[in-house]
Amino acid sequence: MNKNKIKDIVKADYGKIANGGCLCNCGCGISNEEVSKDIGYSDEEINNVPEANLGLGCGNPTALGKIKEGDIVLDLGSGAGFDAFLAAKKVGEKGKVIGVDMTEEMIKKARANAIKYKYKNVEFKLGDVEELPIQDDSINVIISNCVINLAPDKDKVFFESYRVLKKGGRMFVSDIVLLRELTEKQKSDDGLLTGCVAGALQKEEYLQKIKNAGFKVKILGEDKDISARQYSGIPLESLKIEAIKND
Repeated sequence: MNKNKIKDIVKADYGKIANGGCLCNCGCGISNEEVSKDIGYSDEEINNVPEANLGLGCGNPTALGKIKEGDIVLDLGSGAGFDAFLAAKKVGEKGKVIGVDMTEEMIKKARANAIKYKYKNVEFKLGDVEELPIQDDSINVIISNCVINLAPDKDKVFFESYRVLKKGGRMFVSDIVLLRELTEKQKSDDGLLTGCVAGALQKEEYLQKIKNAGFKVKILGEDKDISARQYSGIPLESLKIEAIKND
């Protein structure tokens, strides 16, 4: 599928989600709260900014991330701001969280949530994770939750992430990876694309792309049961990784 067409499909569907729609391949019929509990969020985290919880994601990167007070954190594919607001509590007044998302409706929703809940240390930017609107060597920690699988050019995402991180900076990612090949029908299914499946890579290929960008990679967890819980048994898993920029 053409890269621009992929992005258009993703933008359109996630725009609908921002306005109250649902991704049926990511748990339709299950409440946003139930989905979030299932992938590792506490009740306190879920209730932090409830309007920001759209029942998306495949893990809890803010729990994985070694986020400290004063850090500058970048959230790739920040949506309505759910993870960004959790990170903002960790960085405090001396730190900052920047959320980047390519869907205008999501950015609008996230900014409204920031105003309503008085988060002054969070900024949301409209942008593409393949071409980040962020300065070189300016970020301490990157987080991303089930977003990179949606990007047509994942190499670009990882090279861009490496570019914006400071030396010693870390990237904490929860993402869907495949454990077997999909059928051609599955690969061309728009619903499976926006449902985090059709655009996913094989696990080893995904890890290699991160290493190719210059990162040292550590696997923090693998949730294979999510396949049965949310993805109708499709052979995939939620992979949790830490990627470190050493030079």
